[in-house]
Amino acid sequence: MVLGFFRKDPRRVIIETLYQRIAEASREARLYQRFGVPDTVEGRFESLALHLILVLRRLRALPSPANEVAQDVVDAFFHYLDHSLRELAVGDLAVPKRMKKLAEAFNGRSLAYDAALQQTGDGELKQALQRNVIGAERPGADLAAYVRASEAELAKLDLDALLGQGPRFAAPVAREKAP
Repeated sequence: MVLGFFRKDPRRVIIETLYQRIAEASREARLYQRFGVPDTVEGRFESLALHLILVLRRLRALPSPANEVAQDVVDAFFHYLDHSLRELAVGDLAVPKRMKKLAEAFNGRSLAYDAALQQTGDGELKQALQRNVIGAERPGADLAAYVRASEAELAKLDLDALLGQGPRFAAPVAREKAP
């Protein structure tokens, strides 16, 4: 029984692995170099939130137990945010306030991206990405194309593939400018 305490819970390992793969994708250097995602704490939060939202959208489209996986991944996300704030030396009394603001920001982005991705055109998506991720002064067309292509890649995965192989996102390639 005592040795059981030291064993890893297989479900937790799967969720941690999925979360880490999402986080790795959100740190892809080309997102910052080609699409203008700011390489700041805020920019990295925005990129991570965007990638997580795309995976959550896919999980919502899959049958149970995908809904439980989605909740577990969200829980992991907020666990890591809490841990990151503490590493950044945010005081113990300020962490809950910051976490509340981050949760509100994440929920707002989730609603905005969901609404924008349900539209056939990219106008609303570009605006949401400009507003939240890259800043209004940069065009969001390339990032919007990446998001749409990533959603198409994720749509090819069932739950077993998503958990086993990890999420597949599009290659972050900027489109060629028209002459």
